[in-house]
Amino acid sequence: MNVLPALRTGKPRVEFGHVKPIEELEIPFAIIEGAEAGPCLLITAGVHGSEFCSIESAVQLMQTKPEEIKGTLVILPILNVRSFHNRNIYIMPQDGKNLNRMFPGKPDGTVSERLANWLVTEVFPKADAYIDCHGGDLDEGLAPFTIFPAGSEKSQALAAAFGIPVAVAAGGSGYTVDAAHKLGIPSILPEVSGNGLWGDDTVGMMTSGIRRVMQHIGMLPGDAPITELNVVTMWVPTAPVTGLWYPKKDLADPVAKGELLGEIKTVFGETLASIHSEKEGFILYRLTSLSVNEKEALLGVGTPV
Repeated sequence: MNVLPALRTGKPRVEFGHVKPIEELEIPFAIIEGAEAGPCLLITAGVHGSEFCSIESAVQLMQTKPEEIKGTLVILPILNVRSFHNRNIYIMPQDGKNLNRMFPGKPDGTVSERLANWLVTEVFPKADAYIDCHGGDLDEGLAPFTIFPAGSEKSQALAAAFGIPVAVAAGGSGYTVDAAHKLGIPSILPEVSGNGLWGDDTVGMMTSGIRRVMQHIGMLPGDAPITELNVVTMWVPTAPVTGLWYPKKDLADPVAKGELLGEIKTVFGETLASIHSEKEGFILYRLTSLSVNEKEALLGVGTPV
Protein backbone atom coordinates (compact mmCIF):
# COMPACT_ATOMS: atom_id res chain seq x y z
CA MET A 1 0.00 0.00 0.00
CA ASN A 2 1.17 3.54 -0.70
CA VAL A 3 -0.85 5.30 2.01
CA LEU A 4 -1.02 4.82 5.76
CA PRO A 5 -4.12 3.17 7.25
CA ALA A 6 -6.77 5.40 8.81
CA LEU A 7 -5.31 7.18 11.83
CA ARG A 8 -8.59 7.61 13.68
CA THR A 9 -11.07 4.74 13.82
CA GLY A 10 -12.66 5.44 17.21
CA LYS A 11 -11.35 2.14 18.60
CA PRO A 12 -8.18 1.49 20.62
CA ARG A 13 -5.62 -0.35 18.53
CA VAL A 14 -1.99 -1.00 17.69
CA GLU A 15 -1.17 -1.48 14.03
CA PHE A 16 2.29 -2.30 12.69
CA GLY A 17 3.16 -2.64 9.04
CA HIS A 18 5.02 -1.30 6.03
CA VAL A 19 3.97 1.42 3.63
CA LYS A 20 5.38 1.90 0.14
CA PRO A 21 5.21 5.66 -0.48
CA ILE A 22 7.11 5.33 -3.76
CA GLU A 23 8.04 2.37 -5.91
CA GLU A 24 11.67 2.21 -4.74
CA LEU A 25 11.03 2.43 -1.01
CA GLU A 26 9.17 0.54 1.73
CA ILE A 27 9.21 1.93 5.26
CA PRO A 28 7.91 0.56 8.58
CA PHE A 29 5.18 2.29 10.56
CA ALA A 30 3.31 2.04 13.83
CA ILE A 31 -0.10 3.50 14.63
CA ILE A 32 -1.21 3.48 18.27
CA GLU A 33 -4.74 4.78 18.80
CA GLY A 34 -5.99 5.44 22.30
CA ALA A 35 -9.39 4.61 23.71
CA GLU A 36 -10.25 8.30 23.99
CA ALA A 37 -10.22 10.95 21.29
CA GLY A 38 -7.30 13.34 21.30
CA PRO A 39 -4.53 14.87 19.19
CA CYS A 40 -2.45 13.12 16.55
CA LEU A 41 1.31 13.23 17.16
CA LEU A 42 3.62 12.29 14.29
CA ILE A 43 7.11 11.03 15.10
CA THR A 44 9.71 10.39 12.41
CA ALA A 45 13.27 9.14 12.73
CA GLY A 46 15.98 7.89 10.43
CA VAL A 47 15.81 10.80 8.00
CA HIS A 48 19.56 10.27 8.29
CA GLY A 49 19.92 6.52 8.49
CA SER A 50 22.99 6.38 10.75
CA GLU A 51 21.60 8.58 13.52
CA PHE A 52 20.86 5.50 15.58
CA CYS A 53 19.80 7.17 18.85
CA SER A 54 16.81 8.72 17.10
CA ILE A 55 15.83 5.42 15.49
CA GLU A 56 16.06 3.36 18.69
CA SER A 57 14.03 6.01 20.52
CA ALA A 58 11.26 5.72 17.93
CA VAL A 59 11.43 1.91 18.05
CA GLN A 60 10.97 1.96 21.82
CA LEU A 61 8.01 4.33 21.58
CA MET A 62 6.32 1.85 19.24
CA GLN A 63 5.63 -0.21 22.38
CA THR A 64 3.27 2.48 23.74
CA LYS A 65 -0.06 0.93 24.81
CA PRO A 66 -3.43 2.32 23.63
CA GLU A 67 -4.65 2.57 27.21
CA GLU A 68 -1.77 4.95 28.01
CA ILE A 69 -2.77 7.70 25.58
CA LYS A 70 -5.53 9.88 24.22
CA GLY A 71 -5.56 10.38 20.47
CA THR A 72 -3.23 8.77 17.95
CA LEU A 73 0.53 8.26 17.92
CA VAL A 74 1.98 7.74 14.42
CA ILE A 75 5.60 6.58 14.21
CA LEU A 76 7.77 6.23 11.10
CA PRO A 77 10.98 4.96 12.75
CA ILE A 78 13.27 4.60 9.71
CA LEU A 79 12.49 6.86 6.77
CA ASN A 80 15.85 6.33 5.08
CA VAL A 81 15.87 2.53 5.18
CA ARG A 82 18.70 1.78 2.75
CA SER A 83 20.95 4.33 4.44
CA PHE A 84 20.21 2.64 7.78
CA HIS A 85 21.24 -0.79 6.50
CA ASN A 86 24.24 0.55 4.56
CA ARG A 87 25.33 2.84 7.43
CA ASN A 88 25.55 5.81 5.05
CA ILE A 89 25.82 9.36 6.37
CA TYR A 90 23.54 12.25 5.40
CA ILE A 91 22.22 11.01 2.07
CA MET A 92 19.69 8.66 0.55
CA PRO A 93 21.87 6.19 -1.41
CA GLN A 94 19.29 5.96 -4.20
CA ASP A 95 19.97 9.51 -5.39
CA GLY A 96 22.85 10.83 -3.26
CA LYS A 97 20.72 13.65 -1.80
CA ASN A 98 20.13 14.77 1.78
CA LEU A 99 16.44 14.12 2.47
CA ASN A 100 16.40 16.91 5.04
CA ARG A 101 17.15 19.46 2.32
CA MET A 102 14.52 18.22 -0.16
CA PHE A 103 11.24 19.46 1.36
CA PRO A 104 8.54 20.06 0.20
CA GLY A 105 9.76 17.71 -2.52
CA LYS A 106 8.51 17.00 -6.02
CA PRO A 107 5.96 14.40 -7.14
CA ASP A 108 8.07 13.61 -10.22
CA GLY A 109 11.54 14.13 -8.74
CA THR A 110 14.26 11.81 -7.49
CA VAL A 111 13.69 9.28 -4.70
CA SER A 112 14.33 11.72 -1.85
CA GLU A 113 12.23 14.43 -3.51
CA ARG A 114 9.30 12.06 -4.01
CA LEU A 115 9.53 10.78 -0.43
CA ALA A 116 9.51 14.36 0.85
CA ASN A 117 6.51 15.13 -1.34
CA TRP A 118 4.65 12.07 0.02
CA LEU A 119 5.29 13.15 3.60
CA VAL A 120 4.13 16.72 2.91
CA THR A 121 0.99 15.72 1.02
CA GLU A 122 -0.07 12.45 2.66
CA VAL A 123 1.28 12.44 6.23
CA PHE A 124 2.01 15.89 7.67
CA PRO A 125 -1.52 17.28 7.13
CA LYS A 126 -2.97 14.55 9.38
CA ALA A 127 -0.84 15.52 12.39
CA ASP A 128 -1.59 18.05 15.12
CA ALA A 129 2.07 18.14 16.19
CA TYR A 130 5.29 16.72 14.77
CA ILE A 131 8.65 15.60 16.19
CA ASP A 132 11.44 14.69 13.76
CA CYS A 133 14.08 12.87 15.85
CA HIS A 134 17.76 13.23 14.98
CA GLY A 135 20.94 12.11 16.69
CA GLY A 136 24.22 13.31 15.22
CA ASP A 137 25.52 11.35 12.23
CA LEU A 138 28.58 9.08 12.24
CA ASP A 139 30.94 12.03 11.71
CA GLU A 140 29.18 14.58 13.95
CA GLY A 141 29.68 15.26 17.63
CA LEU A 142 27.03 17.44 19.22
CA ALA A 143 25.73 18.84 22.48
CA PRO A 144 21.94 18.27 22.67
CA PHE A 145 19.70 20.97 21.22
CA THR A 146 16.26 21.30 19.67
CA ILE A 147 15.54 23.03 16.37
CA PHE A 148 12.23 24.80 15.79
CA PRO A 149 11.04 27.01 12.91
CA ALA A 150 11.87 30.62 13.72
CA GLY A 151 8.79 32.68 14.50
CA SER A 152 6.57 29.73 15.43
CA GLU A 153 5.44 30.27 19.02
CA LYS A 154 3.66 26.90 19.18
CA SER A 155 6.77 25.09 17.96
CA GLN A 156 8.91 26.94 20.49
CA ALA A 157 6.45 25.84 23.18
CA LEU A 158 6.97 22.21 22.09
CA ALA A 159 10.73 22.73 22.42
CA ALA A 160 10.26 24.11 25.94
CA ALA A 161 8.16 21.07 26.83
CA PHE A 162 10.71 18.68 25.30
CA GLY A 163 13.20 19.90 27.87
CA ILE A 164 16.59 20.52 26.23
CA PRO A 165 17.71 23.98 27.40
CA VAL A 166 19.32 25.02 24.08
CA ALA A 167 16.91 25.67 21.21
CA VAL A 168 17.84 26.80 17.70
CA ALA A 169 15.42 29.13 15.93
CA ALA A 170 15.98 28.01 12.35
CA GLY A 171 15.24 30.01 9.24
CA GLY A 172 15.61 28.78 5.70
CA SER A 173 13.69 26.01 4.00
CA GLY A 174 14.07 22.47 2.70
CA TYR A 175 13.91 20.62 6.01
CA THR A 176 11.17 18.56 7.66
CA VAL A 177 9.93 20.84 10.40
CA ASP A 178 9.91 23.93 8.20
CA ALA A 179 7.68 22.11 5.70
CA ALA A 180 5.33 20.99 8.49
CA HIS A 181 5.30 24.48 10.01
CA LYS A 182 4.23 25.93 6.66
CA LEU A 183 1.21 23.62 6.85
CA GLY A 184 0.36 25.06 10.27
CA ILE A 185 1.69 22.10 12.29
CA PRO A 186 3.80 22.86 15.40
CA SER A 187 7.07 21.01 14.85
CA ILE A 188 10.44 20.41 16.47
CA LEU A 189 13.65 18.58 15.57
CA PRO A 190 15.56 17.40 18.67
CA GLU A 191 19.22 16.45 18.27
CA VAL A 192 20.50 14.02 20.92
CA SER A 193 23.78 12.03 21.00
CA GLY A 194 26.35 12.10 18.20
CA ASN A 195 28.64 10.00 16.02
CA GLY A 196 25.84 7.48 15.56
CA LEU A 197 26.13 6.42 19.21
CA TRP A 198 23.13 5.32 21.24
CA GLY A 199 22.60 4.05 24.76
CA ASP A 200 20.23 4.12 27.70
CA ASP A 201 21.12 7.70 28.63
CA THR A 202 20.70 9.29 25.21
CA VAL A 203 17.71 7.20 24.16
CA GLY A 204 16.20 7.96 27.55
CA MET A 205 16.69 11.69 26.99
CA MET A 206 14.92 11.48 23.64
CA THR A 207 12.01 9.32 24.77
CA SER A 208 11.51 11.35 27.96
CA GLY A 209 11.39 14.53 25.91
CA ILE A 210 8.80 13.05 23.58
CA ARG A 211 6.66 11.95 26.51
CA ARG A 212 6.80 15.48 27.93
CA VAL A 213 5.56 16.78 24.59
CA MET A 214 2.77 14.19 24.73
CA GLN A 215 1.78 15.61 28.11
CA HIS A 216 1.97 19.15 26.74
CA ILE A 217 -0.50 18.42 23.93
CA GLY A 218 -2.84 16.34 26.12
CA MET A 219 -1.98 12.82 24.96
CA LEU A 220 -0.60 11.74 28.34
CA PRO A 221 -1.88 12.73 31.79
CA GLY A 222 -0.06 15.31 33.88
CA ASP A 223 1.52 18.67 33.23
CA ALA A 224 4.79 18.74 31.33
CA PRO A 225 7.54 20.71 33.09
CA ILE A 226 8.48 23.71 30.97
CA THR A 227 12.17 24.43 30.43
CA GLU A 228 13.43 27.99 30.15
CA LEU A 229 15.10 28.03 26.76
CA ASN A 230 18.36 29.57 25.63
CA VAL A 231 17.21 30.44 22.11
CA VAL A 232 19.98 30.87 19.55
CA THR A 233 20.51 30.90 15.82
CA MET A 234 23.20 28.77 14.19
CA TRP A 235 26.11 29.89 12.04
CA VAL A 236 27.69 27.05 10.04
CA PRO A 237 31.04 27.59 8.28
CA THR A 238 31.89 25.19 5.47
CA ALA A 239 35.23 23.89 4.24
CA PRO A 240 36.74 26.05 1.48
CA VAL A 241 39.04 23.17 0.44
CA THR A 242 39.42 19.40 0.77
CA GLY A 243 41.95 18.18 3.31
CA LEU A 244 42.51 17.11 6.92
CA TRP A 245 40.39 18.91 9.55
CA TYR A 246 41.92 19.96 12.88
CA PRO A 247 39.32 21.65 15.10
CA LYS A 248 40.48 23.97 17.87
CA LYS A 249 37.19 23.98 19.77
CA ASP A 250 35.20 21.28 21.55
CA LEU A 251 31.47 20.95 22.17
CA ALA A 252 29.89 23.75 24.23
CA ASP A 253 33.13 25.78 24.18
CA PRO A 254 32.57 29.55 24.06
CA VAL A 255 33.57 31.31 20.85
CA ALA A 256 34.59 34.94 20.33
CA LYS A 257 34.13 36.73 17.03
CA GLY A 258 37.31 36.34 15.00
CA GLU A 259 38.59 33.41 17.08
CA LEU A 260 40.32 30.49 15.36
CA LEU A 261 37.94 27.53 15.13
CA GLY A 262 40.18 25.10 13.30
CA GLU A 263 42.51 24.49 10.40
CA ILE A 264 42.47 22.40 7.25
CA LYS A 265 45.85 20.95 6.31
CA THR A 266 47.45 18.67 3.75
CA VAL A 267 48.74 15.25 4.73
CA PHE A 268 52.21 16.88 4.75
CA GLY A 269 51.18 19.46 7.36
CA GLU A 270 50.77 22.49 5.11
CA THR A 271 47.91 24.73 6.24
CA LEU A 272 45.38 25.13 3.45
CA ALA A 273 42.79 27.18 5.35
CA SER A 274 42.27 28.71 8.78
CA ILE A 275 38.65 29.00 9.86
CA HIS A 276 37.81 31.99 12.06
CA SER A 277 34.44 32.64 13.64
CA GLU A 278 32.24 35.33 12.17
CA LYS A 279 30.00 35.15 15.24
CA GLU A 280 30.15 35.15 19.02
CA GLY A 281 28.54 32.17 20.74
CA PHE A 282 29.34 28.54 21.59
CA ILE A 283 29.89 25.24 19.78
CA LEU A 284 26.70 23.25 19.14
CA TYR A 285 28.21 20.53 16.96
CA ARG A 286 31.38 19.82 15.02
CA LEU A 287 32.73 17.51 12.38
CA THR A 288 34.68 14.75 14.14
CA SER A 289 36.23 13.06 11.11
CA LEU A 290 39.81 13.81 10.13
CA SER A 291 38.86 14.01 6.47
CA VAL A 292 36.82 16.89 5.11
CA ASN A 293 35.67 17.71 1.61
CA GLU A 294 35.17 21.12 0.08
CA LYS A 295 31.79 22.70 0.97
CA GLU A 296 31.11 20.31 3.86
CA ALA A 297 29.91 21.76 7.18
CA LEU A 298 32.68 22.02 9.77
CA LEU A 299 30.74 22.97 12.89
CA GLY A 300 27.78 24.94 14.19
CA VAL A 301 28.09 28.03 16.37
CA GLY A 302 25.07 28.92 18.48
CA THR A 303 24.71 32.70 18.47
CA PRO A 304 22.44 34.79 20.72
CA VAL A 305 19.14 35.88 19.18
